[in-house]
Amino acid sequence: MKTTSWWRTLDRHSLEGIISLGLLGVGLSILFPLLGVTGLIPPTETREVRLDDRAQVTAPSADGMTLQGTHQAELTVSAPGLLDRVLLVGPQIVQGILILAILTVIMQIATTFRADQEIFDRRNTRRLFAVAATLLVTATLVPALDVLATTILVSGTPMEQAVEISYELSALPVLLSFLAAGLAGAFGYGTRLRADTEGLV
Repeated sequence: MKTTSWWRTLDRHSLEGIISLGLLGVGLSILFPLLGVTGLIPPTETREVRLDDRAQVTAPSADGMTLQGTHQAELTVSAPGLLDRVLLVGPQIVQGILILAILTVIMQIATTFRADQEIFDRRNTRRLFAVAATLLVTATLVPALDVLATTILVSGTPMEQAVEISYELSALPVLLSFLAAGLAGAFGYGTRLRADTEGLV
């Protein structure tokens, strides 16, 4: 019995440690771009874009923009202003915030794995549904922000005809969203079953 408890404690601490490292990594991935936007550190000047194979850019833009690459290319903005800095990293920051929210909720679920906590808790069901909803928002909102940011950046420049702008839904977050929703349903069923069992006892 003691061995089982020891392993359970180790597993719980390992899980919480992994999630904590994830929170730290995502937090830093948000912090550094934000510092670049505010000018406290050198800002991000490049952004990956997709090129239209039929279009060609023969010279840099008068706005200091250049394209390097063939189908997948890097759009570089020399000495970006405040709006440019926001557009270059805005979608990345929003995505990081959403992932941070997901990891925070998962950490809350992980804390219920303690010996004195109940896993099949109504709050865990709500948390899993929140994770599912946030994943779906990530899959749909972030690509839309990518399209918006790229459109504004290249609008009115020679790059406008060369850059292919298209909305692409991210399949993996959608799949994970459905899995999280299914798991939430299972947790809800487990919660009701446990409540019924306790009522019988």
